[in-house]
Amino acid sequence: MALTKQIMGNSLMDKSQFVSSPSKLFLSQNQFLARPSLVPSQRRREHLRKANRRTVAAISEDLVKIVPVFSAEKPVKFKVRAVVTVRNKIKEDLKETISKHLDALTDKIGRNVALELISTEIDPRTKAPKKSSEGVLKDWSKKSNLKAERVNYTAEFMVDSNFGIPGAITVTNKHQKEFFLETITLEGFACGPLHFPVNSWMQSKKDHPEKRIVFCNKPYLPNQTPEGLRELRQKELKNLRGDGNGVRKLSDRIYDYALYNDLGNPDKGIDLARPTVGGQKLPYPRRCRTGRLPTDTDMSAESRVEKPLPMYVPRDEQFEESKMDTFSFGRLKGVLHNLIPSLKSSFKGDKDFRVFGDIDSLYSEGILLKLGLQDELLKKLPLPNMVSKFQDYNQGILKYDTPKILSKDKLAWLRDDEFARQAVAGVNPSSIERLKVFPPVSKLDPEIYGPLESALKEEHITPNIHGMTVQQALDENKLYIVDYHDVYLPFLDRINALDGRKAYATRTLYFLTPTGALKPIAIELSLPNSGPSSRSKRVLTPATDATSNWIWQLAKAHVCANDAGVHQLVHHWLRTHATLEPFILAAHRQLSAMHPIYKLLDPHMRYTLEINALARQILINADGVIESCFTPGRYAMEISSSAYKNWRFDRESLPADLIQRGMAVPDPTQPHGVRLVLEDYPYGSDGLLIWGAIENWVRTYVHHYYPDSSLIRNDRELQNWYSESINVGHADLRHENWWPSLSSADDLVSILSTLIWLASAQHAALNFGQYPYGGYVPNRPPLMRRLIPEENDPEYASFISDPQKYFLSSLPSVLQAIKYMAVVDILSTHSPDEEYLGERQQPSTWSGDAEIVEAFYKFSAEMMEIEKEIERRNSDPELKHRCGAGVLPYELLAPSSEPGITCRGVPNSVSI
Repeated sequence: MALTKQIMGNSLMDKSQFVSSPSKLFLSQNQFLARPSLVPSQRRREHLRKANRRTVAAISEDLVKIVPVFSAEKPVKFKVRAVVTVRNKIKEDLKETISKHLDALTDKIGRNVALELISTEIDPRTKAPKKSSEGVLKDWSKKSNLKAERVNYTAEFMVDSNFGIPGAITVTNKHQKEFFLETITLEGFACGPLHFPVNSWMQSKKDHPEKRIVFCNKPYLPNQTPEGLRELRQKELKNLRGDGNGVRKLSDRIYDYALYNDLGNPDKGIDLARPTVGGQKLPYPRRCRTGRLPTDTDMSAESRVEKPLPMYVPRDEQFEESKMDTFSFGRLKGVLHNLIPSLKSSFKGDKDFRVFGDIDSLYSEGILLKLGLQDELLKKLPLPNMVSKFQDYNQGILKYDTPKILSKDKLAWLRDDEFARQAVAGVNPSSIERLKVFPPVSKLDPEIYGPLESALKEEHITPNIHGMTVQQALDENKLYIVDYHDVYLPFLDRINALDGRKAYATRTLYFLTPTGALKPIAIELSLPNSGPSSRSKRVLTPATDATSNWIWQLAKAHVCANDAGVHQLVHHWLRTHATLEPFILAAHRQLSAMHPIYKLLDPHMRYTLEINALARQILINADGVIESCFTPGRYAMEISSSAYKNWRFDRESLPADLIQRGMAVPDPTQPHGVRLVLEDYPYGSDGLLIWGAIENWVRTYVHHYYPDSSLIRNDRELQNWYSESINVGHADLRHENWWPSLSSADDLVSILSTLIWLASAQHAALNFGQYPYGGYVPNRPPLMRRLIPEENDPEYASFISDPQKYFLSSLPSVLQAIKYMAVVDILSTHSPDEEYLGERQQPSTWSGDAEIVEAFYKFSAEMMEIEKEIERRNSDPELKHRCGAGVLPYELLAPSSEPGITCRGVPNSVSI
């Protein structure tokens, strides 16, 4: 607690200690009242290394302090100072440079940046908040050429001794150009330094005439808002909501809702038309409204904005410069690779990988070099200099990094134990369930899809379960399943009619061996039942000879392709990206920046709206990356919508999810209230450590601000946020009775913990392993192009004569593969400005509550302890799913990471 007070400056409650005697009004410089911010301990400083780059500006030592004395005499005027930290762009285009120089010149003649202090108190005469004189930022023109990332400016104000404590500051930008205002620190008040964490773009007055309002870091529940700030609190929220009309411009800060009606582009042809996602027919969460005009050919479809043009998100949601640089460079790599498919007609069509060595060459020799396309491509590219520029910029730009799956054992992907291990410790550990009933049962309508009984029989299972009966294996929690039957079967006819797509509805059974490792024991492959003679179901078991080995490998590849689709469209995109967006929109619309719950959620909302907008542009759109590279093709978002019908927020916490899938059982004796039935389940066991830390942190936070549950029920901003998230943001499911209530502290802890878990650890576990595991396409093909031949099929002879060729021709083509690899390379990359769980901007001053900042440092320290425990587990030879010869350690839930593709690290938010 003492450390926190040193870091933050003394509490407002301690202000009386600054007045040494009533008669002593002026203090010398050496009697400086507002002590400078101290640096946290060495251990915390290391942990918060990135957050501390945004330290608050140093408090000036040369300001003469005047402690106001309240008496019956006329109030005394005294001077206070603001230290304003502005973050510069490191790279500017010509237009920005010209605007910057113009602003530097006009600043000298009064077109400057002006600030005004707003007191927490009301003036008894005017019944309005007390305001200071206007102060302008000094030396803007003098400092305009500084190349530093952050520049500090000062402004001075004259206030009366009865002014009270400033709770807000208005900012007027009279320049032509916007600027990023990071923090404001006020010096000169008896309470010590006052911190205003802003982190927002200040728009020019000519574009946005109203003054910007920024609030002090002191949190207030709505009914505790000081009288002087009440009107401003409501006004700022009203500004952020907008009126629901008009086309949004990029400088706006307006948060509103819309349907996913901009994924298609019907004006370019019927093949690019897509149904609206969201609504009764295809239910879905809402996305951020942009207000663009409809297309010419479909009034219900919103016109598209294609890259490189930016799509609207509120200005403060856009990527910061270092993040944009990382993403843009990665995207340009993708664009470069994507130019190759446009040239395939020049090379007599697409190509298959001929041998596995062709795939290996993507990491050693490079795409263009190996395929012999370099000269042709350089001649045909509209910007050939771009290619050479990138070759010069980063030697080997046309080569891929070797995926981590190949780093310890190049042949690991062929092994059954590795195939099973990835179900619990790979990029998608969220599909596996404990098998409760044998044979498995479908939930589809038999009147529509015909007989749905599984083809799995006991005779398929018993040879591989070590002498147990199936019932014994079920009773002893030895059988597990990844079941994609109901997900794919309704779409298979349409998917298999697509060019270059062939898929089954799959079920995969696993057995927990006496050594503690899973192994696959059966794969069921289903096709739509098209008649009495149709071979709609087929069961394969582990290989017994050379032929069955290749058949088994093809079956596993089909399972992996199905898994890749469900992972991307359901567990990753839907359950983290899409379902969180309404909660984020509602938070900005209904929770003031002064609200303690907004302050808690703020780091977990960073960049999500921007990355989701980019996804609508290039990933989930018609003919985008998902449609091009994954099995479902143009039906991808319909499959995602189908999954949303069964989505339940009350089952999105980690303990509830594990229980629902039978991977854990309730156990009040355990720290998290659940006990894993599969102890060596790296995602589950590591995840519960992080879940517990998040829940403890949130519980401490909530009980601090809501010691009585009546405060929650009477908090209109909080209730409006939750209600709008459901009734507007998740409107298609708003009538479901499973939505948790919000009437107690326990309710709020559960809701907030779930949201933070989904935004941080759940997303990290599903995202940052995509290239390390999927970058080697045979390990995790995103689609398959051929079904598995049977003896009476015409293709069977060619399969027998050259099974390797048949296997490779079933995988994505060269062009499909390199496009997919480029995308998962981008998605798996941490940017340099990433903020990880336990870190945040201005860590010592984000809140004006010392107890809460101290609790946050404890949460930070817990993250470090969890990281050590994960390292220990990865060295335990008893844990076969994360330790052993050629086995990758499970680090996807290790909290910290360096920039780049590391297969580890838990960012605060869905930021990629």
